[in-house]
Amino acid sequence: MKHLVKGRKLSREKGQREALLNGLIANLVLSEKIVTTEAKAKELKPLMDKIITKVKKSSADKQKKVSAIRDLKKDLNDDCVKKLFGELIKKFEGRTSGYTRILKLSPRKSDSAKMAVIEFV
Repeated sequence: MKHLVKGRKLSREKGQREALLNGLIANLVLSEKIVTTEAKAKELKPLMDKIITKVKKSSADKQKKVSAIRDLKKDLNDDCVKKLFGELIKKFEGRTSGYTRILKLSPRKSDSAKMAVIEFV
């Protein structure tokens, strides 16, 4: 039984899984909409919401902003960080949560994997 087991393994080891999710986060930030499997989208949604909440909270204080930028640059490239602190923070000013949405698509033809679109609201 899977009691108290959080998250999905996505058929990968820890390092591969983290790299995959960091790549998905970067692609979502840059293109604002990506098509992926439903499991990856469900794993990505809470991570992206936490990142945006962190960016919004840190934008008020100078030291928090510097710290947040430093933390985000460990996982994301400079273009993603600039877009998060510039364009996306303005887009979500009036919103307190629920920054992303998952829309289900028809299964992929090759392997019938459940597909979904994850996008910013």
